[in-house]
Amino acid sequence: MKAHPLRRALDGVYYAAGMLAAVFLLALLSIIVLQMAARWTGQVFPGSTNYAGYCMAAMSFLALAYALNHGAHIRVRLLLTRLGRFRRLGELWCYGIGGALSVYFCYYAIKATYWSHLLNDVSQGQDATPMWVPQLSMAIGTLIFALSMVDRFVSILLFGFDESAEKNNVVG
Repeated sequence: MKAHPLRRALDGVYYAAGMLAAVFLLALLSIIVLQMAARWTGQVFPGSTNYAGYCMAAMSFLALAYALNHGAHIRVRLLLTRLGRFRRLGELWCYGIGGALSVYFCYYAIKATYWSHLLNDVSQGQDATPMWVPQLSMAIGTLIFALSMVDRFVSILLFGFDESAEKNNVVG
């Protein structure tokens, strides 16, 4: 059965965010290796600790939706399977609360990024990076995660099951 174009588009967004998270993971590895090489040779890599932290944050937030759609998040599977015929209601409750919280967090992540840009906030480290730059990955990651939580909620509400979980053989 062919997936709906909107389903393919959303899955593509989640996949792209996951691949971008992998790029930040590789960037984090590269920064750590360069930092070690700089120490061994007596060189200085100013701001490397801050850059590593920015990459770690970007990787974490961008991977949220991808991980959710591949069953990598800690779930309440034990409780949901115990609900029996009320499992759908339990999943709706979980995704409803999770979706509301993720939208709330997304709103404030975007607001913080906006205000950092507006106030020309810079990091306190040696790098003096404008803070809105690393915060942008957090805002984008939480936006995609909120979209995936709402997507899951709507899938369960309309279809009675989670399409992407079924496709990826994720149970609960």
